[in-house]
Amino acid sequence: MAVVSWMEILLLTGLVVGCYWNSLSCGFVFDDVSAILDNKDLRPATPLRNLFLNDFWGTPMAEERSHKSYRPLTVLTFRLNYLFSELNSASYHLLNVGLHSVVCVLFLRFCRLFLDKTSSLVAALLFAVHPIHTEAVTGVVGRAELLSSIFLLAAFLAYTRSNGADQSIVWTPIAVTVVLVAAATLCKEQGITVIAICCVHEVFVAQGFTLPMLLDTLLQVLRGKDGFPYAVLQTLLKLIVLIISTLLLVIIRVQVIQSQLPVFTRFDNPAAVSPTPARQLTFNYLLPLNAWLLLNPSELCCDWTMGTIPLVESPLDLRNLATLAFYSLLGLLAFHSLRHSQSSAKTVLMALSLIVLPFIPASNLFFPVGFVVAERVLYVPSMGFCVLVAHGFRIVSHKRHLRKISWLMIGVLLATHAVKTFNRNWDWESEYTLFTSALKVCRPLLLILGLTYNKLTKIVLLIRFFLSFLSSIDCLVSPQVNKNNAKLWNNVGHALENQNNYEKALRYFLQATRVQPDDIGAHMNVGRTYKNLNKSKEAEDAYLVAKSLMPQIIPGKKYATRVAPNHLNVYINLANLIRTNDSRLEEADQLYRQAISMRPDFKQAYISRGELLLKMNKPLEARDAYLRALELDSTNADLWYNLAIVNIEMKEPSEALKNFNHALELNPRHKLALFNSALLMQESGEPRFRPEANRRFLTYVQEEPDDANGYFNLGMLAMDANENTAAERWMREAIRLQTGFRSALFNLALLYSQSRRELDALPVLDELLRHHPEHVKGLILKGDILMNHKKDTQGAKVCFQRILRMDPTNVQGKHNLCVVYFEERDLPRAERCLEETLALAPHEEYVRRHLGIVRGKMAAMSVAGQPLSPAPAEGAATPATKEEKKGGGGREEEEGRGATGSAGAGSKKNVRKSSSAESLGGGGNSQSELPDDSQADKQQRTKSKSTKEIKDIEKKRAAALKRLEEIERILSGD
Repeated sequence: MAVVSWMEILLLTGLVVGCYWNSLSCGFVFDDVSAILDNKDLRPATPLRNLFLNDFWGTPMAEERSHKSYRPLTVLTFRLNYLFSELNSASYHLLNVGLHSVVCVLFLRFCRLFLDKTSSLVAALLFAVHPIHTEAVTGVVGRAELLSSIFLLAAFLAYTRSNGADQSIVWTPIAVTVVLVAAATLCKEQGITVIAICCVHEVFVAQGFTLPMLLDTLLQVLRGKDGFPYAVLQTLLKLIVLIISTLLLVIIRVQVIQSQLPVFTRFDNPAAVSPTPARQLTFNYLLPLNAWLLLNPSELCCDWTMGTIPLVESPLDLRNLATLAFYSLLGLLAFHSLRHSQSSAKTVLMALSLIVLPFIPASNLFFPVGFVVAERVLYVPSMGFCVLVAHGFRIVSHKRHLRKISWLMIGVLLATHAVKTFNRNWDWESEYTLFTSALKVCRPLLLILGLTYNKLTKIVLLIRFFLSFLSSIDCLVSPQVNKNNAKLWNNVGHALENQNNYEKALRYFLQATRVQPDDIGAHMNVGRTYKNLNKSKEAEDAYLVAKSLMPQIIPGKKYATRVAPNHLNVYINLANLIRTNDSRLEEADQLYRQAISMRPDFKQAYISRGELLLKMNKPLEARDAYLRALELDSTNADLWYNLAIVNIEMKEPSEALKNFNHALELNPRHKLALFNSALLMQESGEPRFRPEANRRFLTYVQEEPDDANGYFNLGMLAMDANENTAAERWMREAIRLQTGFRSALFNLALLYSQSRRELDALPVLDELLRHHPEHVKGLILKGDILMNHKKDTQGAKVCFQRILRMDPTNVQGKHNLCVVYFEERDLPRAERCLEETLALAPHEEYVRRHLGIVRGKMAAMSVAGQPLSPAPAEGAATPATKEEKKGGGGREEEEGRGATGSAGAGSKKNVRKSSSAESLGGGGNSQSELPDDSQADKQQRTKSKSTKEIKDIEKKRAAALKRLEEIERILSGD
C-alpha cells in the first residue's frame, strides 16, 4: 500500500481551504439553530452526562418529540467549540473545514488500496471539491458526517491489517476496528455500516472469492463432498466477530432510543404515509434521484421535503424509467464485479459497497426517515462515486487517442466543481440566502442510463464528464422556481421574521398556506406573524384554521399517535393570544385543558395553564399543574422555578426557596432562579442569608452584565451589611447601566446622607428629580439637606411646596413646611400651618405638641412686646428626614424589580415582584423633629437584629432624644 506523501496532503488541504474559506463568514443556519444556538448541552453549566442522555438536538431521548439521533461525540465537539469561542460561528466552520481535509487524506489512503497513485489522487481531488459536500461541510450540523467518515475510514484501514503474512488472523486490528466503529456510530448512526464494507472486503478482496466460487464451495459442503477449506473457516470466524459486534452495537442503540422510532409527519416525508404503490414507487425513485445529484450536482437544495419531489403515484409515471435504468445499471455493475476476480472488478465492487451500504439507513426502503432527500447523507456514498469516476479515468487515459481529452475533461470537471462549491457556500451565509436559493432549483431530469459495463464504460464516463461540465450552467439555461415546497416558503418567512421584517415574512407564510392548505404549521406561522403585527383578530382567525386541521378524536384510537407534538402548540398559541383579554381567561383555560385531554403528557400545556391560573388568582390549581408537569419532567429547572413563584404567591417563602434551590441544582446558572432566590433571601432580613444572596447576585450579574437590577440589589445588600464603599460602587454601576434608575439614585443619596456626606447627595438628588420630578421622598431628603447643611430655607421651602402641590394631604411635607415657617420666624403662619397639619393627622401627638410650643412662644413674645413678624433665627430646628438605614423603610427598593421567568418555548412569563418599601421613616412619614422614644421604636424593623445593630439603634435613639430637647428648648425661648 503506497503511503500518502506530504505534498499530496498539502495539495488536498490547500484545495479544501481554497474551496471552503468563504464558509468561515457564514452564520448558523437551518438545523444549526436547533443543534447549536438552542442546544443547552453545549453550555458548560450543563452536566457532561447529559450529552449521553439526550439526542443530537439536546432533547431527552425518552421524550416522544426526540428525533432519536444519538450522536454524543459530535455534540462533544460542539461543546469544545463553545468552550473556546462560545457562539462565534467562524470557529465551528473552521473546524468543519479541517475535518473535511482529514477525510480527504484518509480517503486518498483508502483509494491507494484499489487504484494506482494518479487515479487515486484524482478520486481524492474530486471528493475534495464535489459540490454535494457543501451541506456537510458548510452546514455546521454536517460535522456528524465528517466525524463519522473519519472513524469509518480509519476502521476500514485498520481492518485491512487483520490478515497476517501467513494468512493468519491478527486480532489487534480487528479489536481496533470494533472500537472505531463504535466511535463512528456515536458520531452518526450510519457509521455502523462500515462493518458491512469490511465483510465485503474480507470475502471478495482479501480472500479473493467470486460469486461463482462461493456458490460452488457452498454446494460442495451441502453435498457432503468436502468440508470447509481452512481459508473459508478463517473468513467465517472474522465475519462472526464482526457480525456479533454489529449486533451488540445495534442492541445498545435500540436500548438508547428505548425501542421507539421518531415521529415524523407527512410534511417531513409525504411518501412515508402514502398508500401502496405510491410509497414504494416514490422511495425507489429517490435512489436514481440521489445518483443524479452525484452525477450532476447543479440542483442543490437544503430542503427536499413536502412537494419538492411529487409522489410517483402510478406505474405509468415516466419517472419509473429512471428507477428501472438505475437498478439495471447497478445490477450490471454488481453482477460483473462479483463474477470476475481481476483487480478492476474488485475496485468496482468496493466502490459500489461505499455507495450502497452507507446509504441504506437513509434510503427509506426499510424504515422511514425524516426527510425525502438530504445531500449531507451522500457524503460517504460520494466516495464510491469518486472511486468509480477515477477508475474510469484510468481506463480511458490509458487509451492513447483519448489520453489528452480525458485529462482535459477531468481538469474541467475539477475546476467547475470547485467553482460550484465555492459559490454554493455563499448560499449558507444566512437563513434568508439559503432558503431563497432553495426556492430556485431546477426539477431533476430523468435518469435513463441503460448501459452495460464492459463495452460502454468509456461512453458512460464521457457522458459523466460532459454532464458534470454542464452542471455549472444547467440551471442558468432553464431556471425554475421550486413552488411546491411549503416548508421552504415557511423557512424564508422565518428568516425574515428573525430580522423583524414581519410584513414581508407574512407574505411568505401566506404563500406556504396556499401551496399546502392543510399545513398546520404554516397557519400557525401566519397567526404568530399577525400577532407580532398587533393584528389580534387576524391572528386568532389563523390559529382557528390551524386548530380545525387537527386530527379529530376517533373512539378507540389513541390521539397521541396521530399528531405531531409541535402541532398541539396551536392550542397553546391560541390560548396565549386570547388570555390577554381578561374577560376570556376561562376560554383560554378551556383550550389548555383540551390540549391536555388530547395528550396527557403534554408538558407545555401544564406549564402554560399554571401561568394562567396564577393570573386568575388560583394558586392552588396552578401548583397542581406545575406538580403534574414535574411528574413528566423532574429535571426541568424552569418548572421548579415556576413552582417557586407559585409558593411566593401563596406566601410560602421557605417552600419557594427550596424550589429555587432545586432549579439551581439542575442549572446552577439559571438566571431567574439566581435573581429571585437571592431577592427572597434579601427580603427575609436574615443576616445568615446575606453571603449566599450576595454570591447569587454576583453570579447573576456575570450572566446578565447589562441588567441594572442585579447591581442595585448588590448595593442594597451592601447597605444592609454597612459596607458603604461597596454599596456606592454597585449603585453607581446600576445608574450607569440604567439612566434615571429611580431607586438606585435615591438610595445612593440616602447612603451619602447616612454617611454624613450630605453635600455629595445633592447632585444625586438633582439627577433623581430631573428624571422623576414627583419623587416625594427625594424632595423631602433634598429639603432636609438644604435646611440642615446649607441653611437654604428658601430652597427647602420650594421642595416642600412642590410636594403639597402634588398632594395637599401629605402630612410629612406639610409639617416640614411648618418648620420652615418657624425657621423664618413667621409664627402666625407656622401656627396656621400646624393647625392645618393637625386637621390632616389628628392622632399625631408630635404635631399637637409642636402647635402648643408655637402658641406658647407667641404668647410669650406678645407679653414681652416682641413682634411676631418673620425674622431669621439661628440654630433653629430642621426637618430630620435622615433615616437610619436599618429602619422600616429608610430606603427605596425598585418596585417590580424581579425578573420574568419562562418555563418552555412559547409560554408566557411569570413575574416575580419584590415588596417595594418606599418609606422614608416609619410608615413613610419622616417628621420635622427627630423622633421621640415611641417614634424611634416605630422606625425600627420588628425583625430580629444582632446585638451590634441594637446598640447602634440605642445610640441613635439617645441622639434623637437629645436633639428633641434642643428643639423644644429653642421653641420655648430658653
